[in-house]
Amino acid sequence: MEEFTQLVELMETLRSENGCPWDRTQTTSAFKTYLLEEVYEIIEAIDENDSGQLREELGDVLFHIVFIAQICREKGEFDIRDVIKGVYTKMRGRHPHVFDRKGSSVEPIEKRWEEIKRQEKKDYEPLTGVPATMPALLRAYAVTKRAARVGFDWKDISDVYGKLSEEVDELKSAHVSGNQESIREELGDILFTIVNLARFLNTDPEDALRSSIDKFIRRFSYIEKNADIGNASLEAMDALWNGIKKIEKEKD
Repeated sequence: MEEFTQLVELMETLRSENGCPWDRTQTTSAFKTYLLEEVYEIIEAIDENDSGQLREELGDVLFHIVFIAQICREKGEFDIRDVIKGVYTKMRGRHPHVFDRKGSSVEPIEKRWEEIKRQEKKDYEPLTGVPATMPALLRAYAVTKRAARVGFDWKDISDVYGKLSEEVDELKSAHVSGNQESIREELGDILFTIVNLARFLNTDPEDALRSSIDKFIRRFSYIEKNADIGNASLEAMDALWNGIKKIEKEKD
């Protein structure tokens, strides 16, 4: 596309000898923070169903990708065309059900995806490709999904509920013992099991938790506006909390 070519040429100019001093000093390491910020802004735009903001944030991420590719091009590693060709080849190869018409249901597709990845990389291991830098909740979700694709999973959601009850009992025992290391371990097991439960319920746990946080902040703000927060009794604050819950449900 002409617009994409213009963007690439703009980046080349910004990084050139007569370009922007700030852009010329940037390295790939600098984008670790920049990209995270931009991706979270995309998520916020999606949550708010703001198409105008989403378009802008997608543009920002695209600019960062072109920026990084230009730096790598200058180092003689690869350029943006290599990036595009690489992902095109990979994604076409991973969709034989579209281009070769081999199967169509979702479950076989997900299993085949793992098989194709294993064929592409001789040393491929399903879980090692999940970045350790991901937020823990999101990383747990990715890890359990990959393990499930190769058959390591509970057969039924009732088994997950049973595991959750078991882990809660183990946390109670650890609490009674007062062993802080055991408490930490058992609490982690509960969170990990809840992530599995979310997967069985086809619900992104990161998205669900983010929604609950927003709900808590919204309801707590209501309490702050309607009570002397420093002096109000717990009973009074609970009454306000239940009041805003009822108002919100009536709106739904």
